[in-house]
Amino acid sequence: MRVDHVSYAADPDGLRATALRLGSVLGVDPVDGGVHPRFGTRNVVLPLGDRRYVEVVEVLDHPASDKAPFGQAVRARCEAGGGWLGWVVAVDDLAPVEERLARPAVLGNRHRPDGVELRWRQIGVKGLLADPQLPYMIQWEVDDDLHPSVGGPADVRLAGLQIAGDPDRVRDWLDLAPDHTSAELDVTFVAPHGTPGLLSVSFQTPAGLVQV
Repeated sequence: MRVDHVSYAADPDGLRATALRLGSVLGVDPVDGGVHPRFGTRNVVLPLGDRRYVEVVEVLDHPASDKAPFGQAVRARCEAGGGWLGWVVAVDDLAPVEERLARPAVLGNRHRPDGVELRWRQIGVKGLLADPQLPYMIQWEVDDDLHPSVGGPADVRLAGLQIAGDPDRVRDWLDLAPDHTSAELDVTFVAPHGTPGLLSVSFQTPAGLVQV
């Protein structure tokens, strides 16, 4: 289990302008990610080192965005002005998670502009609406060379997450030990003053630590 990516809902000036602005801050060239047909959304990816990435996402004018939990969450966050939407944890096998949560994962896919289809399964997306401090979990169903982080600068890396919420609640959701801490990322929690969720993300860059 590891943090795979973080999602940022587009600001009012739109998907591409938001991605270009974040890319400029981090020194990363945005990559057009394409459309999520099942969710009614589309994204732009900022690939990073350490097999991680930032997803900038916006909702489409499509019926799927009204039905799919991910589309609903993206729409709500964009309408609230944009910003950090959530964080995503990748696992090798979702079966134990499905058993523990007593519900099945759903299929996700995205068609890149070059025609390549990326596929994965995911579970827990409804938490983006109900309790956004919690990550959702995915299992990739593509070869490693198709992971969205491929091609990113090795010297720009995800360094830390600041989350408004309860660390015990998050550990319980992920089925981690009560005293578990991350050996890879600096994950800090603050008491929420309002809706829990991902407050900020820090990145290690050649210019030093950058917080967004």
